[in-house]
Amino acid sequence: MRIINILLVFLLVMFLNTSCGSSGGNKAEKDAEEEEWIALFDGTSTENFRGYGQETFPEKGWEVVDGTLHVIGSGKGEAGGGGGDIITREKYSNFELSLEWKVSEGGNSGIFYLAQELEGKPIYMSSPEMQILDNERHIDANLGKDGNRKAGSLYDLIPAVPQNSKPAGEWNHVKIMVFKGTVVHWMNGENVLEYHLWTDQWKEMCANSKFAEWPEFINTAEEGYIGLQDHGDDVWFRNIKIRKL
Repeated sequence: MRIINILLVFLLVMFLNTSCGSSGGNKAEKDAEEEEWIALFDGTSTENFRGYGQETFPEKGWEVVDGTLHVIGSGKGEAGGGGGDIITREKYSNFELSLEWKVSEGGNSGIFYLAQELEGKPIYMSSPEMQILDNERHIDANLGKDGNRKAGSLYDLIPAVPQNSKPAGEWNHVKIMVFKGTVVHWMNGENVLEYHLWTDQWKEMCANSKFAEWPEFINTAEEGYIGLQDHGDDVWFRNIKIRKL
């Protein structure tokens, strides 16, 4: 009996050591992953952004309020507001971008990536865009094809499936991963689309769209800016962070 008890104690100690070691390893891996994330907006500072085609952050049209980055709606729709689009100061190639957004009723905006700063041309002529939209009220939700202008979609090209965006006034969490031409959109914890830049399928898709005459879009750059759109509507962003891959 004593031998059995000693054996049981030995097995229990081994189990606890293994469990603690595994837990410690997982925690270390999680901590290391968290350290890889870089805050682009921490709720207070706009130092990592500047206006598109500008050296500084817009003096009007954007504001920091209650820990969010807020584009102030002008009511002018596609004509935009007083601030214009903003971009990161740094370019990125392979990365994972994470942020939260909420939109006003009838609001529209977007997240650009791999964007170039082309003189005399708007940002969307060189950059894929993850759509931000109030699907219930904005007319864009019913335009395009198969819902490819709804929230989370690759704007006007690939619809987000499932379409799981939350209503106007509620926060949506999204992620965009770009790695050697593979692009994945996540929205509210679900993978909603995937595509591959520079492939024959990509070029064919663009050729059959309104982007057909935009060479900088079809030949999307391997490195570019992250951009947030001023589409003339109130939109809020928070917890903007990026991890280089």
